[in-house]
Parts: sequence; C-alpha cells; structure tokens
Amino acid sequence: MARIAYVDCSPMMAATLARLHAHEGMRVFEGDPDPAQLRATIAQAGVVLNGHTAMDAALLEAHPRLRSIVFLGTGASSYVDVEAAARLGIRVRTIRGYGDRSVAEHAFALLLAAARGIARMDRGLRAGAWTQAEGIELGGRTLGLLGLGGVGSEMARIASGFGMRVVGWSRSGMPAGLPVEAMALDDVLAEADAVSLHLALCPETRGLLDAARIARMKRGAILVNTARGALVDEAAMLAALASGQLGHAALDVFSVEPLPATHPLLARDDVTLAAHSGWKSADAARRLMEAALRLAIADAAALDAGHALAP
Repeated sequence: MARIAYVDCSPMMAATLARLHAHEGMRVFEGDPDPAQLRATIAQAGVVLNGHTAMDAALLEAHPRLRSIVFLGTGASSYVDVEAAARLGIRVRTIRGYGDRSVAEHAFALLLAAARGIARMDRGLRAGAWTQAEGIELGGRTLGLLGLGGVGSEMARIASGFGMRVVGWSRSGMPAGLPVEAMALDDVLAEADAVSLHLALCPETRGLLDAARIARMKRGAILVNTARGALVDEAAMLAALASGQLGHAALDVFSVEPLPATHPLLARDDVTLAAHSGWKSADAARRLMEAALRLAIADAAALDAGHALAP
C-alpha cells in the first residue's frame, strides 16, 4: 500500500488530525524536520502532505517512491520545486477555499482595529498610559477591494453587511451577485476610505501598490493586507505613512517573514501588525485537513491500483 507521510505537522493540525481520527496508517512528523528527519519521514512514502517545508529537486530525485505531494494551501511553488516534480512525474496538489471566510474575517478585524486605534490603545494601557484614540465609523465609508476571489468576495459580503459601500477591481473579472461596484484599479484607489488586498502574488501583481498608486489613494486612507507582503512596495508604504498619505496600515503579511525585530514598521504607532495568521482558525484547519486527506487517500488508492498520476 502506498504510504502517506505528513512532514511538518503543527500542534494545531495534530489536534485536527486527532479530531478526524486520521493518524492511522499515516507517518506524521510533528514540528519542522531537519534535512535528515525529512528524508527519513518520506523514505517509504508514495504520498506526502506538506504544509511549509522546502522540497527541492535533489530531495525529489532521491525519493523515487514519491508520486504525489499534497500541499496544504495554494502557494506550493514557494516551497516545492514544481518543475522538477513535473519532470519526475510527481503530482503536486494544492487546496483552495478552505480559509476564505477566516481570512476575510481577519482582514475585517484588522480594518476595525485600524479604524479605532485598538492596538495603539492596548499598547498604551499596558505601558501605564490612558490614551483615548480618536477613531472613525466604518458605516457609510467606502471599502476598496483589490481582488475578488474567494477571500475578496467574503470580505465584500462582510463589509456590505456592516453598512459600507464596497467598490472593487479584479484581474479576472467581477463575480456575479456580489455587493460590489466594479471600477478600474485607479478609480478604486481614489474612491476608497480603506483599501484591502486580496490578490495572488505573481509577476503581474508583485509591487502592484507602488509609490505612484499609493499617491492616488485618498489622503489618510487605511491599507489592509492579508494577502502577500510583496504586493506592496514596502519602502513606499513606509514613506506614505510618514507623510500622512496613508493614515494607517493593518498588515498580516510582509516581504520578509518572520518580521525582523529591527523592522521600521515595529516602531510606528500608525500600523497594526499580525503574524500571518489570517487562515488560522479551527474551522479553516478542519476544512483544510479534510480536503488534504481526501486528495492523499485518493492518490494512494490510485497508486495501489497501479495507476499513474498525472503531474
């Protein structure tokens, strides 16, 4: 029987596996494996579940039994040499949609925190200062969405239900039935009191929000990013915060992660920071693991039946 191995199981995902009674027959390495531990974990595996572990061409070439990698998310190419996998006949699976609602709720929570200065007041109170932040009401304000896939669509519904006007731009067209006014990118930036990013990172979107586009935003607007740090020119964002062009940045993602302790964002009061945790809810973890197990079990069964897997 084709063995299934999970190479980097976090405590949260281990608890999810336990609730799903899914450990049986699977080799599970809890934590982040070093190179020797990784090789040992996948030595006999036909199918691998991978959350965030680098798998380069040399590793793939050294494990001829491996026929399928189920990546726990959408960004497999950031960790797995997908070209080498295709060359070696290894299928690479990805999972979409499992965290759409969780990420959207996280993005809206960041927006609320930015609008009311929650993080700044929290820091002040812990330091012994009673400082009352002046906030803004979001009801009746305009939220601009860049990207209207699964997460962006959920964000649109949340914001509309909250009483906001929602305008948006999408590279792939506007989904039907959303409470969103479709606009050109520059018009979204000009109209919005807050802009939230929900785009995939690719060559066309890297640095999309550069100095010129930030300058088109309303002065004092809020920027929310729970997508990818590299969508934004970080230096331009910092300059815009310093000048007041941006009123606040609420960020869950960064160009370098973990965020270095000396990063200038950490010294600013006009930013709210989270540790790339938008998807991390028990509900999203369950949906993710259920989908991953379905794919892994299906591929293992196909291998046991002697079927080749299309890369």
